[in-house]
Amino acid sequence: MKTIGLLGGMSWESTQSYYRALNEGIKTGLGGLHSAKIALYSVDFAEIETLQHQGEWDKTADILGNAALSVQHAGADFLLICTNTMHKVAPQIQARIDIPVLHIADATANVLIADGITRVGLLGTRFTMEQDFYKARLQAQGIDVLIPNEDDRTTIHDVIYSELCLGVINNTSKQRFLDIVSRLAASGAQAIILGCTEIALLIQQQDTDVPLYDTTAIHARQAIAVALNKTPLPDRIGAD
Repeated sequence: MKTIGLLGGMSWESTQSYYRALNEGIKTGLGGLHSAKIALYSVDFAEIETLQHQGEWDKTADILGNAALSVQHAGADFLLICTNTMHKVAPQIQARIDIPVLHIADATANVLIADGITRVGLLGTRFTMEQDFYKARLQAQGIDVLIPNEDDRTTIHDVIYSELCLGVINNTSKQRFLDIVSRLAASGAQAIILGCTEIALLIQQQDTDVPLYDTTAIHARQAIAVALNKTPLPDRIGAD
């Protein structure tokens, strides 16, 4: 079994979802008392969040690059960045380490393609929805990406940071998210990407008839396959 490297804490609320999914997946795959071999570095999210909203992405890359190097030194065979938004600096993180980074958008694109989905709605932080670092990787695979309108983007971003990252699950916010999902579906989205690792804490597939793609679960499944040698290690991600 390969050792899975996790760069977590962004927020820890979703990192625990990764930890649970990885261990449950390894147990299912191997049975008995088996659990995942994991090297985890959990950062202080308050520091990262402040830099995000100040636009100081190079500083976040330095912090996360150092953390990723620690994960590599701890024996990890590959790395998962346990957040969609911070894949903005995934190329800089990859440049600091020798082990490959499993890119969450690539993992998601592969599942969408396998399911025949060509047009999706994307929910996430404002950074993920509005900037190209995430959408472009999907579009490069022939997937058309729709994002919510300005008011809905503000709602999603605010709920992520002021509620979900703090472990607050609010039924009013849940309904607002489901309404946004419905609007995107009405605009032609065949499915919705839960492109923030906390969103699956708020809405799940049983809440809507619109197909939801939980990036945390998808990312974890890919890591399990790689760790169990069912899928080869991917190439190191490029600087695009």
